[in-house]
Amino acid sequence: MTKIAFITGITGQDGAYLARLLLEKGYEVHGGVRRISQPDMMRLDTLGITQHLHLHDFDLSDANNIFRTIRDVAMDEFYNLAGQRFVGASWDVPVYTAEVDGMAVVRMLDALRTLRPDCRFYQASTSEMFGEVRAVPQLESTPFYPRSPYGVAKVFAHYMTVNYRESFGMHASSGILFNHESPLRGKEFVTRKISMGLAALAHGANAPVELGNMAAKRDWGFAGDYVEGMWRMLQRDKPGDFVLATGTSTTIRDFFTYVGEALDMEVIWEGEGAEEAAYDRRSGRQLMQVNPRFYRPAEVELLLGDPSKARIELGWEARTDVRALAAMMARADFDAQAQHLR
Repeated sequence: MTKIAFITGITGQDGAYLARLLLEKGYEVHGGVRRISQPDMMRLDTLGITQHLHLHDFDLSDANNIFRTIRDVAMDEFYNLAGQRFVGASWDVPVYTAEVDGMAVVRMLDALRTLRPDCRFYQASTSEMFGEVRAVPQLESTPFYPRSPYGVAKVFAHYMTVNYRESFGMHASSGILFNHESPLRGKEFVTRKISMGLAALAHGANAPVELGNMAAKRDWGFAGDYVEGMWRMLQRDKPGDFVLATGTSTTIRDFFTYVGEALDMEVIWEGEGAEEAAYDRRSGRQLMQVNPRFYRPAEVELLLGDPSKARIELGWEARTDVRALAAMMARADFDAQAQHLR
Protein backbone atom coordinates (compact mmCIF):
# COMPACT_ATOMS: atom_id res chain seq x y z
CA MET A 1 0.00 0.00 0.00
CA THR A 2 1.31 3.44 -0.93
CA LYS A 3 2.40 5.50 2.05
CA ILE A 4 1.18 9.10 2.32
CA ALA A 5 3.44 11.80 3.74
CA PHE A 6 2.67 15.41 4.59
CA ILE A 7 5.46 18.00 4.66
CA THR A 8 5.07 21.49 6.09
CA GLY A 9 7.52 23.93 4.57
CA ILE A 10 7.66 21.85 1.40
CA THR A 11 8.77 24.83 -0.70
CA GLY A 12 11.87 25.35 1.46
CA GLN A 13 15.29 23.79 1.04
CA ASP A 14 14.70 20.76 3.27
CA GLY A 15 11.11 20.32 2.17
CA ALA A 16 12.10 20.15 -1.49
CA TYR A 17 14.87 17.61 -0.94
CA LEU A 18 12.67 15.52 1.36
CA ALA A 19 9.78 15.57 -1.12
CA ARG A 20 12.10 14.32 -3.86
CA LEU A 21 13.41 11.54 -1.62
CA LEU A 22 9.91 10.40 -0.66
CA LEU A 23 8.72 10.44 -4.27
CA GLU A 24 11.70 8.27 -5.19
CA LYS A 25 10.62 5.85 -2.47
CA GLY A 26 7.10 5.62 -3.91
CA TYR A 27 5.25 7.85 -1.46
CA GLU A 28 2.23 9.99 -2.24
CA VAL A 29 3.53 13.37 -1.10
CA HIS A 30 1.37 16.22 0.20
CA GLY A 31 2.70 19.56 1.32
CA GLY A 32 1.60 22.67 3.14
CA VAL A 33 2.22 26.09 1.60
CA ARG A 34 1.49 29.53 2.99
CA ARG A 35 -1.68 31.30 1.91
CA ILE A 36 -0.21 33.76 -0.53
CA SER A 37 -1.27 34.48 -4.08
CA GLN A 38 1.81 32.93 -5.67
CA PRO A 39 3.87 30.56 -3.49
CA ASP A 40 7.58 30.38 -4.33
CA MET A 41 7.89 27.09 -6.21
CA MET A 42 11.46 27.69 -7.36
CA ARG A 43 13.06 24.88 -5.38
CA LEU A 44 10.43 22.31 -6.31
CA ASP A 45 10.66 23.38 -9.94
CA THR A 46 14.46 23.16 -9.85
CA LEU A 47 14.22 19.54 -8.68
CA GLY A 48 11.53 18.83 -11.30
CA ILE A 49 8.96 17.48 -8.85
CA THR A 50 6.23 20.15 -8.58
CA GLN A 51 3.77 18.31 -10.83
CA HIS A 52 4.01 15.17 -8.67
CA LEU A 53 2.93 16.84 -5.42
CA HIS A 54 -0.41 17.53 -3.74
CA LEU A 55 -0.26 21.03 -2.23
CA HIS A 56 -2.56 22.50 0.42
CA ASP A 57 -2.99 25.94 1.97
CA PHE A 58 -1.42 25.64 5.41
CA ASP A 59 -1.25 28.38 8.04
CA LEU A 60 0.93 27.76 11.09
CA SER A 61 -0.99 30.33 13.13
CA ASP A 62 -4.47 28.96 12.34
CA ALA A 63 -5.45 25.99 14.53
CA ASN A 64 -8.64 25.36 12.53
CA ASN A 65 -6.74 25.21 9.26
CA ILE A 66 -4.20 22.79 10.73
CA PHE A 67 -7.01 20.62 12.17
CA ARG A 68 -8.92 20.48 8.88
CA THR A 69 -5.83 19.61 6.85
CA ILE A 70 -4.86 16.77 9.16
CA ARG A 71 -8.47 15.55 9.10
CA ASP A 72 -8.69 15.60 5.31
CA VAL A 73 -5.34 14.04 4.35
CA ALA A 74 -4.98 10.38 5.33
CA MET A 75 -1.30 10.78 6.22
CA ASP A 76 1.01 8.07 7.54
CA GLU A 77 3.95 10.40 8.19
CA PHE A 78 4.02 14.10 9.06
CA TYR A 79 7.23 16.11 8.69
CA ASN A 80 7.19 19.58 10.25
CA LEU A 81 9.84 21.63 8.46
CA ALA A 82 8.02 24.98 8.35
CA GLY A 83 8.57 28.11 10.38
CA GLN A 84 10.64 31.26 10.66
CA ARG A 85 14.05 29.74 9.95
CA PHE A 86 16.47 32.67 9.99
CA VAL A 87 18.21 33.19 13.34
CA GLY A 88 19.11 36.83 12.72
CA ALA A 89 15.55 37.79 11.79
CA SER A 90 14.20 36.24 14.99
CA TRP A 91 15.52 39.27 16.91
CA ASP A 92 13.38 41.53 14.73
CA VAL A 93 10.24 39.37 14.96
CA PRO A 94 10.52 37.49 18.28
CA VAL A 95 6.78 37.12 18.89
CA TYR A 96 6.14 35.87 15.36
CA THR A 97 9.06 33.45 15.71
CA ALA A 98 7.66 32.11 18.99
CA GLU A 99 4.26 31.68 17.34
CA VAL A 100 5.28 29.78 14.20
CA ASP A 101 8.34 27.91 15.52
CA GLY A 102 6.90 27.13 18.94
CA MET A 103 3.14 27.27 19.41
CA ALA A 104 2.39 25.98 15.91
CA VAL A 105 4.05 22.68 16.84
CA VAL A 106 1.62 22.22 19.72
CA ARG A 107 -1.30 22.77 17.34
CA MET A 108 0.01 20.09 14.98
CA LEU A 109 0.78 17.59 17.73
CA ASP A 110 -2.61 18.03 19.34
CA ALA A 111 -4.47 17.69 16.04
CA LEU A 112 -2.52 14.53 15.23
CA ARG A 113 -3.18 13.11 18.71
CA THR A 114 -6.89 13.72 18.24
CA LEU A 115 -7.36 12.74 14.59
CA ARG A 116 -4.45 10.51 13.55
CA PRO A 117 -2.75 9.07 16.64
CA ASP A 118 -0.97 6.42 14.56
CA CYS A 119 0.61 8.99 12.21
CA ARG A 120 4.36 9.31 12.74
CA PHE A 121 5.62 12.84 13.43
CA TYR A 122 8.97 14.47 12.73
CA GLN A 123 9.95 17.78 14.34
CA ALA A 124 12.75 19.87 12.86
CA SER A 125 14.82 20.76 15.90
CA THR A 126 18.12 22.59 15.52
CA SER A 127 21.67 22.89 16.81
CA GLU A 128 20.82 26.53 17.67
CA MET A 129 19.11 25.11 20.76
CA PHE A 130 22.59 24.43 22.20
CA GLY A 131 23.55 28.11 21.80
CA GLU A 132 26.28 28.87 24.34
CA VAL A 133 27.38 25.29 24.38
CA ARG A 134 27.71 23.38 27.63
CA ALA A 135 29.93 20.65 26.10
CA VAL A 136 31.91 19.99 22.93
CA PRO A 137 30.87 18.17 20.84
CA GLN A 138 27.10 18.37 21.33
CA LEU A 139 24.96 15.25 21.42
CA GLU A 140 21.38 14.40 22.33
CA SER A 141 21.96 14.68 26.08
CA THR A 142 23.85 18.01 26.00
CA PRO A 143 21.89 20.70 27.90
CA PHE A 144 20.35 23.46 25.83
CA TYR A 145 21.31 27.13 26.25
CA PRO A 146 19.67 28.99 23.33
CA ARG A 147 20.98 32.44 22.41
CA SER A 148 18.22 33.76 20.15
CA PRO A 149 14.41 33.91 20.03
CA TYR A 150 14.66 31.28 17.29
CA GLY A 151 16.61 28.92 19.54
CA VAL A 152 14.25 29.48 22.47
CA ALA A 153 11.17 28.76 20.35
CA LYS A 154 12.78 25.61 18.99
CA VAL A 155 13.57 24.37 22.52
CA PHE A 156 9.90 24.78 23.43
CA ALA A 157 8.81 22.84 20.32
CA HIS A 158 11.40 20.16 20.96
CA TYR A 159 10.24 19.50 24.52
CA MET A 160 6.58 19.58 23.49
CA THR A 161 7.40 16.82 21.00
CA VAL A 162 9.08 14.83 23.77
CA ASN A 163 6.09 15.38 26.07
CA TYR A 164 3.49 14.28 23.51
CA ARG A 165 5.58 11.20 22.81
CA GLU A 166 5.90 10.29 26.46
CA SER A 167 2.40 11.34 27.55
CA PHE A 168 0.32 9.92 24.70
CA GLY A 169 2.53 7.23 23.18
CA MET A 170 2.84 9.08 19.88
CA HIS A 171 5.55 8.11 17.39
CA ALA A 172 7.10 11.60 17.56
CA SER A 173 10.78 12.16 16.85
CA SER A 174 13.01 15.23 16.70
CA GLY A 175 16.01 15.65 14.45
CA ILE A 176 18.55 17.99 16.05
CA LEU A 177 20.11 19.06 12.78
CA PHE A 178 23.31 21.02 12.61
CA ASN A 179 23.78 23.51 9.78
CA HIS A 180 22.91 21.95 6.44
CA GLU A 181 23.24 23.86 3.22
CA SER A 182 22.81 23.44 -0.53
CA PRO A 183 22.36 25.40 -3.75
CA LEU A 184 18.70 25.67 -2.68
CA ARG A 185 19.56 27.50 0.55
CA GLY A 186 17.83 30.84 1.11
CA LYS A 187 19.76 33.90 -0.01
CA GLU A 188 19.72 35.39 3.51
CA PHE A 189 21.85 32.58 4.99
CA VAL A 190 25.57 33.17 5.30
CA THR A 191 26.72 30.24 3.16
CA ARG A 192 24.52 31.34 0.26
CA LYS A 193 25.54 34.97 0.69
CA ILE A 194 29.11 33.79 0.27
CA SER A 195 28.52 31.54 -2.75
CA MET A 196 26.34 34.11 -4.54
CA GLY A 197 28.62 37.02 -3.71
CA LEU A 198 31.82 35.30 -4.84
CA ALA A 199 30.10 33.99 -7.97
CA ALA A 200 29.13 37.57 -8.82
CA LEU A 201 32.71 38.73 -8.27
CA ALA A 202 33.93 35.90 -10.51
CA HIS A 203 31.63 37.29 -13.21
CA GLY A 204 33.10 40.77 -12.87
CA ALA A 205 31.13 42.44 -10.09
CA ASN A 206 33.01 44.92 -7.90
CA ALA A 207 31.22 45.03 -4.53
CA PRO A 208 32.84 42.84 -1.86
CA VAL A 209 30.65 40.45 0.14
CA GLU A 210 29.58 41.95 3.47
CA LEU A 211 29.55 39.55 6.43
CA GLY A 212 29.68 39.56 10.23
CA ASN A 213 31.67 37.42 12.67
CA MET A 214 34.12 35.47 10.52
CA ALA A 215 35.45 33.45 13.46
CA ALA A 216 32.14 31.74 14.28
CA LYS A 217 32.35 27.97 13.79
CA ARG A 218 29.63 25.73 12.41
CA ASP A 219 29.19 22.06 11.58
CA TRP A 220 28.11 22.28 7.94
CA GLY A 221 26.64 19.42 5.89
CA PHE A 222 24.59 18.93 2.73
CA ALA A 223 20.81 19.16 3.11
CA GLY A 224 20.30 16.37 0.59
CA ASP A 225 22.08 13.99 2.98
CA TYR A 226 20.18 15.15 6.04
CA VAL A 227 16.65 14.56 4.76
CA GLU A 228 17.43 10.85 4.55
CA GLY A 229 18.09 10.95 8.29
CA MET A 230 14.66 12.51 8.84
CA TRP A 231 13.03 9.70 6.90
CA ARG A 232 15.00 7.02 8.74
CA MET A 233 13.78 8.33 12.11
CA LEU A 234 10.17 7.65 11.14
CA GLN A 235 10.92 4.12 9.90
CA ARG A 236 12.07 2.92 13.32
CA ASP A 237 9.71 1.01 15.59
CA LYS A 238 10.67 3.29 18.47
CA PRO A 239 10.70 7.10 18.19
CA GLY A 240 13.50 9.24 19.59
CA ASP A 241 15.71 12.27 19.19
CA PHE A 242 18.80 12.27 17.00
CA VAL A 243 21.66 14.65 16.26
CA LEU A 244 22.45 14.83 12.54
CA ALA A 245 25.85 16.40 11.90
CA THR A 246 29.17 15.84 10.15
CA GLY A 247 31.26 15.93 13.33
CA THR A 248 33.54 18.59 11.80
CA SER A 249 33.47 22.30 12.65
CA THR A 250 34.57 25.02 10.21
CA THR A 251 34.87 28.79 10.60
CA ILE A 252 32.90 31.09 8.33
CA ARG A 253 36.30 32.39 7.23
CA ASP A 254 37.36 28.92 6.03
CA PHE A 255 34.05 28.28 4.29
CA PHE A 256 34.55 31.55 2.43
CA THR A 257 38.04 30.40 1.41
CA TYR A 258 36.72 27.05 0.14
CA VAL A 259 34.09 28.76 -2.02
CA GLY A 260 36.74 31.10 -3.39
CA GLU A 261 39.03 28.19 -4.22
CA ALA A 262 36.22 26.51 -6.17
CA LEU A 263 35.99 29.70 -8.26
CA ASP A 264 39.75 29.84 -8.89
CA MET A 265 40.38 32.60 -6.36
CA GLU A 266 43.38 32.61 -4.04
CA VAL A 267 41.86 34.09 -0.91
CA ILE A 268 44.13 35.92 1.54
CA TRP A 269 43.10 37.54 4.82
CA GLU A 270 44.14 40.80 6.45
CA GLY A 271 43.12 42.55 9.67
CA GLU A 272 41.08 41.40 12.65
CA GLY A 273 37.56 41.81 13.98
CA ALA A 274 35.62 44.63 12.33
CA GLU A 275 38.74 45.48 10.27
CA GLU A 276 39.11 42.00 8.77
CA ALA A 277 39.01 41.76 4.98
CA ALA A 278 39.63 39.17 2.27
CA TYR A 279 41.42 39.71 -1.04
CA ASP A 280 42.21 37.71 -4.15
CA ARG A 281 46.00 37.41 -4.25
CA ARG A 282 46.08 37.19 -8.05
CA SER A 283 43.95 40.21 -8.92
CA GLY A 284 44.28 42.22 -5.70
CA ARG A 285 40.49 42.72 -5.59
CA GLN A 286 38.77 42.95 -2.23
CA LEU A 287 36.40 39.99 -1.81
CA MET A 288 34.95 40.54 1.68
CA GLN A 289 34.51 43.29 4.22
CA VAL A 290 33.01 43.07 7.69
CA ASN A 291 29.78 44.93 8.35
CA PRO A 292 29.07 45.08 12.11
CA ARG A 293 25.32 45.18 11.49
CA PHE A 294 25.54 41.46 10.75
CA TYR A 295 26.79 40.69 14.26
CA ARG A 296 24.21 38.90 16.40
CA PRO A 297 23.12 40.48 19.72
CA ALA A 298 24.23 37.22 21.38
CA GLU A 299 26.70 35.29 19.25
CA VAL A 300 26.90 31.49 19.08
CA GLU A 301 30.63 30.93 18.62
CA LEU A 302 30.89 27.16 18.20
CA LEU A 303 28.55 24.38 17.12
CA LEU A 304 29.93 20.86 16.62
CA GLY A 305 27.68 17.81 16.56
CA ASP A 306 28.31 14.21 17.57
CA PRO A 307 26.20 12.03 15.21
CA SER A 308 27.21 8.71 16.83
CA LYS A 309 23.67 7.77 17.85
CA ALA A 310 22.34 8.38 14.33
CA ARG A 311 25.17 6.33 12.85
CA ILE A 312 24.58 3.41 15.21
CA GLU A 313 20.77 3.36 15.44
CA LEU A 314 19.74 4.81 12.06
CA GLY A 315 22.65 3.70 9.90
CA TRP A 316 22.95 7.33 8.81
CA GLU A 317 26.02 9.47 8.20
CA ALA A 318 26.81 12.63 6.26
CA ARG A 319 28.31 11.79 2.88
CA THR A 320 29.32 15.30 1.75
CA ASP A 321 32.20 17.12 3.46
CA VAL A 322 32.39 20.89 3.81
CA ARG A 323 34.82 21.43 0.93
CA ALA A 324 32.62 19.46 -1.45
CA LEU A 325 29.59 21.38 -0.18
CA ALA A 326 31.30 24.74 -0.74
CA ALA A 327 32.33 23.72 -4.25
CA MET A 328 28.82 22.48 -5.05
CA MET A 329 27.26 25.79 -4.00
CA ALA A 330 29.94 27.84 -5.75
CA ARG A 331 29.47 26.05 -9.07
CA ALA A 332 25.69 26.19 -8.88
CA ASP A 333 25.62 29.94 -8.25
CA PHE A 334 28.32 30.64 -10.84
CA ASP A 335 26.39 28.67 -13.48
CA ALA A 336 23.06 30.26 -12.54
CA GLN A 337 24.51 33.75 -12.84
CA ALA A 338 26.18 32.88 -16.15
CA GLN A 339 22.79 31.77 -17.46
CA HIS A 340 21.23 35.03 -16.28
CA LEU A 341 23.94 37.11 -17.95
CA ARG A 342 23.39 35.54 -21.37
